[in-house]
Amino acid sequence: MLSIFKKEINLFFSSLIGYIAIGVFLVLTGMVMWVFPQSNVLDYGFATMDGFFRAAPYILMILIPAITMRSFAEERQTGTIELLVTRPLSDLSIIMGKYLACLLLVVIALLPTLLYYYTIRTLGDPVGNIDAGGVAGSYIGLLFLAGGFVAIGLFASAITRNQIVAFVLAVLLCLTLYEAFGELSKLPVFFAKSDDIVDKIGIGYHYTSISKGKIDSRDMIYFLSLIAAFVAMTKVALGARKW
Repeated sequence: MLSIFKKEINLFFSSLIGYIAIGVFLVLTGMVMWVFPQSNVLDYGFATMDGFFRAAPYILMILIPAITMRSFAEERQTGTIELLVTRPLSDLSIIMGKYLACLLLVVIALLPTLLYYYTIRTLGDPVGNIDAGGVAGSYIGLLFLAGGFVAIGLFASAITRNQIVAFVLAVLLCLTLYEAFGELSKLPVFFAKSDDIVDKIGIGYHYTSISKGKIDSRDMIYFLSLIAAFVAMTKVALGARKW
């Protein structure tokens, strides 16, 4: 697993993939925080990062599929997947090596955004007038969210040879799991507690819950289960070559 992890990290940073991904993420989030009139902190007048944490999931559901789309699709297309699987590594080790490398790239992209927190904390009146607990919870929520999106992206890449198809499929899956269940729960056919159950199936509910600064074990179990489910489906997709 470690050899796959190192190989993927080297590939990201020996080409423009890693730098472009991080650069695009920082430019978009920076514009949300400081430029766009609907969300920028300077016009909003409150020391908060809510605009960033509302926009970040939608930016990540584009960024992460762009990172993961080549993971297996390119290997299948070029035929190097056969060389990869002949190594003395299990399918799970290969998947986890690629998973951790993609997740690390997302974490590296998130680290510079801590400057947003420092800047807002410094500009606050009085200095430090920002909900540090809420910000910490939101960052934890973003890490879980990114973990889920990476697992989804790897699954999409494992079931197709075409990187563009893998990208589009991953975006659709991420968007559906993030938004669709929350919207479905608002339909009149769901009432009493059924609407709440439907809402809780979606990623958005649990991300919003963690972002409030309250770390609930049920939210953590949800994200870990989501990641495990898509890693398992990716393993099945890779195993299909033996059938």
